[in-house]
Amino acid sequence: MMGIMRPDHAWKGWPLLCLVLAGCGHSPDSGGAETIACAIGANAAWSDDCLVERVRDLVTVRHADGGFRRFRIVHDGRGVVPADGAERAAISIAGKDEIELSVGQDRYRLPARFAEGK
Repeated sequence: MMGIMRPDHAWKGWPLLCLVLAGCGHSPDSGGAETIACAIGANAAWSDDCLVERVRDLVTVRHADGGFRRFRIVHDGRGVVPADGAERAAISIAGKDEIELSVGQDRYRLPARFAEGK
């Protein structure tokens, strides 16, 4: 099991190239918007109903209840960090092409592409 990394720690051995939102699912009710798996709130079950918008390096994840979080893709080895707010993000590898991002009690699974160790 991989440990959770805080964003202020380097990703030594896990260089993250970029988030690949093109691989996200499309919800028929979302007008073609991309969706990711998310669990919003304490002890929430995972669902595929968080909509994702990406403009350059800014990623906005919209919750089904109207809430949202913004993240910034960074190229300093951390991968992704919260774009606003005081809460830190914890990041772990969730699968071959996926990271799990936790902020407060909310969790998100984002597609990712990893570089081989250099």
